[in-house]
Amino acid sequence: MCAILKQYGPLIGRILLSAIFILAGFNKITGFESTAGYMASKGLPMAEVLLVLTIIIELGGGLMILVGWQARWAAMVIFLFLIPVTFVFHPFWSFEGQEAVTQYHKFMKNLAIMGGFVYVMVYGAGPLSLQKESSES
Repeated sequence: MCAILKQYGPLIGRILLSAIFILAGFNKITGFESTAGYMASKGLPMAEVLLVLTIIIELGGGLMILVGWQARWAAMVIFLFLIPVTFVFHPFWSFEGQEAVTQYHKFMKNLAIMGGFVYVMVYGAGPLSLQKESSES
């Protein structure tokens, strides 16, 4: 069981961790105008430019992690990206009632995902990846 987990666990983890970002990046492409409008409503300047960068980070970084190519770097970029995104889009402390609870859950979800990216930064993509590396790198 342990050998199977060591072999396939990192791949399964990368699939699960990257899926949300690949899908989110794709959805931002197909809903570009509405997403840019939402970002602008949050007070972000140059929403279209930030949205293009967001798509590159989410879709590009998600795919890099999925296939295990430069996964440590992709994990670091998405981790850093999630810091302002989490505080800007999920400020649970500024809501009341059910919306505060919803935003709290989204905030905590992002923290958990960030934990997964720290793991990838430390241990790499694992054996079933395009870029095979040791955890010592």
